[in-house]
Amino acid sequence: MRTKQPGLFYDAVRLLARGVFSMTMRWRLAGLGHLPETGGCILAVCHLSHLDPVVVSTLLPRRISWISRIEFTRHWFMRPFVYFGGGIPVNRQGYPRPALRESLRRLAGGETIGIFPEGEIMSGPSSVLRQGKLRGGTAWLAARSGCPVIPVIILGTDRLTKVEPWLPAWRGRLWLSAGAPLTAPPRTRAGRHAFVAELEISFRYLFEQTCHRHQLPESIVP
Repeated sequence: MRTKQPGLFYDAVRLLARGVFSMTMRWRLAGLGHLPETGGCILAVCHLSHLDPVVVSTLLPRRISWISRIEFTRHWFMRPFVYFGGGIPVNRQGYPRPALRESLRRLAGGETIGIFPEGEIMSGPSSVLRQGKLRGGTAWLAARSGCPVIPVIILGTDRLTKVEPWLPAWRGRLWLSAGAPLTAPPRTRAGRHAFVAELEISFRYLFEQTCHRHQLPESIVP
């Protein structure tokens, strides 16, 4: 499934989401100065909820093409959002190369690619924020494209499945922190493995700093 690049539909949905967020959520952002204003880059985001891409796209200024599970394109409700919102469906159980080629094409065109290096929603000790491990797709994409990788953590999204955070009283709480860009690794197995380890350390450092800054308990990660 070849999707559209993020455009007017993306902007309209983001504007609507920002309106809803402004009435229901309070959020704290840190490290946005690390995000380049132009040029291809990869956002590597920890994954606590299916709503992570929606929240990150709403809070960050650049349009983001998310690498997403192909299963979402098979649902009648999600399919238009993936197609017109610039999603890049990937078949995790089959042949992922078409998604990777499309990601490389968009990076070469100066776009922002969003990816979840954990591969799926993680919680407890499986989360990268709590010593969990990352997969190697982000390192491969960075090595092939030469684009920098910006680690991003988003906290509080796992609670958005409940009604209370969406009530118009600013009861929802979100914390987003972006880290310093990581230079693309060399196109070798050893280089990619070292990059994955560095990215894991960056995630945990961001988590530690965010908890310290906002006095959050470690249990903020489910």
